[in-house]
Amino acid sequence: MQGIKRTIKSLLPRSIRQPLLNCYHLLVAVAANVRYGFPARGLKVIMITGTNGKTSTATLVAGILEHAGRKVGINTTAYYRYGGKTVNKKGSRTLEDIFVLQGMLAKMKKAGCEYAVLEATSQGLDQNRLWGVGCDVAVMTNLTQDHLDYHGTMERYAAAKAKLFKKHPRVIALNRDDEWFEYFQVRTRAQEKTYEYGTGPQANARITGVQLAKKGSDFNLELDGQMLKLHTKLAGKFNVYNCAAAAIAGHAEGLTIEEIRNGLAAVAAVPGRLERVNAGQPFEVVVDYAHSPDALDNVLETMRRLTSGKLLLVFGATGDRDRAKRPIMGEIAAKYADRIFVTDEETYSEDGAAIRASILDGIKKIGALHKTTEIADRREAMAAAFKEAKEGDAVLLTGLGHELTRNMGGRAITWNDSVEATKLLKG
Repeated sequence: MQGIKRTIKSLLPRSIRQPLLNCYHLLVAVAANVRYGFPARGLKVIMITGTNGKTSTATLVAGILEHAGRKVGINTTAYYRYGGKTVNKKGSRTLEDIFVLQGMLAKMKKAGCEYAVLEATSQGLDQNRLWGVGCDVAVMTNLTQDHLDYHGTMERYAAAKAKLFKKHPRVIALNRDDEWFEYFQVRTRAQEKTYEYGTGPQANARITGVQLAKKGSDFNLELDGQMLKLHTKLAGKFNVYNCAAAAIAGHAEGLTIEEIRNGLAAVAAVPGRLERVNAGQPFEVVVDYAHSPDALDNVLETMRRLTSGKLLLVFGATGDRDRAKRPIMGEIAAKYADRIFVTDEETYSEDGAAIRASILDGIKKIGALHKTTEIADRREAMAAAFKEAKEGDAVLLTGLGHELTRNMGGRAITWNDSVEATKLLKG
């Protein structure tokens, strides 16, 4: 089957090959469902889609349900878990091979899971890889520039995301404060109710009283005539939105206010998302997966507000992906960071120097080259940032987050930012 896929990719132009590949994926999805006996049937499936926040929101949803005593299986970009066993993923692929995904759902059911919490990617939805998997609750976090190497335009990207709602979820949660809210609002129809969460008066799941702090946030969520006073250990305003979406999912599944409140408060961290590295150093080191402009802006804005000293950033961009976002990310880095170390992330088949040059174009546009150092080797770039950092400063490492490997020149090598940072800090 993979040979057929490679042949289609190599011989046909995108306008023809993509519909054929989608048909191929549909046939494989049908075969995988038959092979495993349509395992999603009998599971309550909660799907989270959006550009950013999927892994965090999925983790929060699973945390709320598990804390309330429900048996949950979860599959995210960073990890999957069922039957009490958590497995960290090596790469960045969210939706596995279709047969692997269906096999995983079968194992969740066999382990006695009542729920399956899944990230739903635009590619997975576009390619029919989630065929045969129903959806009880659907969450849309946001839509910002990413994956244009695959979709071509933001409109096609949005259309792929909107395919989730064709599964006719019982309950839908939409981010009313997102720029693309109206696009999705007119394309969704929940069987029971659509919750629109946000800070404005038109939101029927309204976020108020937000108090942001280094060790987490407190906020209120007005939901179906109830006032939920919530706390999360996850920092940043963007995580308040993720928590609101997760609370809606819990509410949709009949959990009490107390169960939702306690479940949210119990989630201490999300792998590779604002993950702190502590090796006894006098400054902060934080690892985050941010690899899109909006994600980078969110995490830098949060770290800027929480850092009393200088904010040092070590980052790059991935090869064979949306090239247009690279200079934009350079501009964002220049906006927030006091010192920038541009380095390699994952090159795939591209020249690392060309990727870095594109990022530097954005930094140059803002006139911030004077505070920027280019170091190709990621370990050396991290070491340089650590050498400069003083007490009260923070060093932010973005782009790889939870990943356990990097693709350099088409070859996967063992790598994890947290592990490498710890080694360097311990000397």
